[in-house]
Amino acid sequence: MAGRIGAMRTWALLLLLALLAGCGGSDHAAQRPIVVGSKKFTESYILGEIVRQTLQAQGIAAEHRRGLGDTAILQHALASGAVDVYPEYTGTIERELLGRAGAPPESLAELNRRLAPLALKAAVPLGFNNSYALAMRAADAARLHIASISDLARLDGQDAAKLRFGFTHEFMQRADGWPGLARAYGLHYQPGGGLEHGLAYEALARGQVDVIDAYTTDAQIARLGLRVLRDDRGLFPRYDAVLLMRASLDPTPLEGLTGRIDDATMTAMNAEVEIDGRTFAEVAREFVTGHPSQAPRRGFMARLLAPDLGRLLWQHLLLVAGSLAMAAALGVPLGVLAQRRPRLGRWVLAFVGVVQTIPALALLAILIALLGTIGFVPALLALFVYALLPIVRNTHAGLGTVGPGLIQAALALGLSRFQVLRLIELPLAAPTLLAGVKTATVINIGTATVAAFVGAGGLGERIVSGLAINDTAQMMAGAVPAALLALVAEWGFDLAAALLRRRRR
Repeated sequence: MAGRIGAMRTWALLLLLALLAGCGGSDHAAQRPIVVGSKKFTESYILGEIVRQTLQAQGIAAEHRRGLGDTAILQHALASGAVDVYPEYTGTIERELLGRAGAPPESLAELNRRLAPLALKAAVPLGFNNSYALAMRAADAARLHIASISDLARLDGQDAAKLRFGFTHEFMQRADGWPGLARAYGLHYQPGGGLEHGLAYEALARGQVDVIDAYTTDAQIARLGLRVLRDDRGLFPRYDAVLLMRASLDPTPLEGLTGRIDDATMTAMNAEVEIDGRTFAEVAREFVTGHPSQAPRRGFMARLLAPDLGRLLWQHLLLVAGSLAMAAALGVPLGVLAQRRPRLGRWVLAFVGVVQTIPALALLAILIALLGTIGFVPALLALFVYALLPIVRNTHAGLGTVGPGLIQAALALGLSRFQVLRLIELPLAAPTLLAGVKTATVINIGTATVAAFVGAGGLGERIVSGLAINDTAQMMAGAVPAALLALVAEWGFDLAAALLRRRRR
């Protein structure tokens, strides 16, 4: 048994080295593909696919990292080289990246002059403007005589008190979002908690919220018969769609997209995904090739068994296996230390307990800021942190069940402290230790789905894209394999524990 535990730790270290070597090697590969990023809403997914397919049609290797969170995460991704290009909007560039809130709009050449110190540039104006707006149900807007944002500000009494707001998280933080809007119009409302963009439309349709932030090219505005409130004070700038890229990237292969997408075309493509149920890739392919596609609407099983399942499962397993290898390599020695040195042990257990309470997205944000990159490494380290507590605590608890008399007898026979640990204590503590590894595994299989927000892939990609378009079947196509993977892991550990008990008997 002691040999098996030693072998497990050796293999864990070898697996970790192989994973990190693979990640590092890919960054320096001679034929590194151009990495296209996108934010986590429908339009950005579609445009990211259009960019990828446009590059590939010219024989240029490209890949699309979908749904990478908000502007701040994409900015880190560009700065670190994890992403080379992604669709962005001039208003966002001016106000969020350059900090020019309230400044008059500038030409593309002037924007690029300001972006140059960041080693970035904007190119390929796509041809449409997708501005922010506030939207309400048309019937409610008519009943309350609200046609503009100023009308909303003038509303008072019970009508104002009853209004419920469903803004996206990013809109509530951006300078050109709710903070600027509230100052410019004197809005006295409390917006409440944030919603995913796709879910906000569903909540509005069901009467769960009354006012949401919208994009003017959203297909759901016409479908739900919403009233877009007039921005009568001109707070929202123009948000002309462009491609934001690293300064070193040659935009020439993408210049054929210049001016090809007007407002109506973009709205129609959004509708094909959100209303007709087509995939981002299908809609993008039809635009790039110019040939209509008659692919039937996919059911749940088709989405579940889609060609990307193998890739996503492999990425998910790499994240879970790598983080567990790291956690076992560090967690077992920490558990031994905590049991051997009770005073220090209290601090060790308290520390791993505290880091376990950090929300997953917050921990990812901290790691991205510290490492200066997105993708596999920060996701791996976040999962490693979450796996520590059950392994450290169960190692500590398992060693505590070994009787002191047995240890004293072994020492009296001439065994060293290390030999007693390796040959007696760890084998006897193995069932408890194994239970801790099982708990860590199940936790990390579920938590690994958030890795999709930072471009690390995994089954969370399907969940994030489903949230973007409020598609339950797409979300379940990612959630079901993750749940099955957790069940298989739990059954595997139960089988290992049964075999261990049989061997001990």
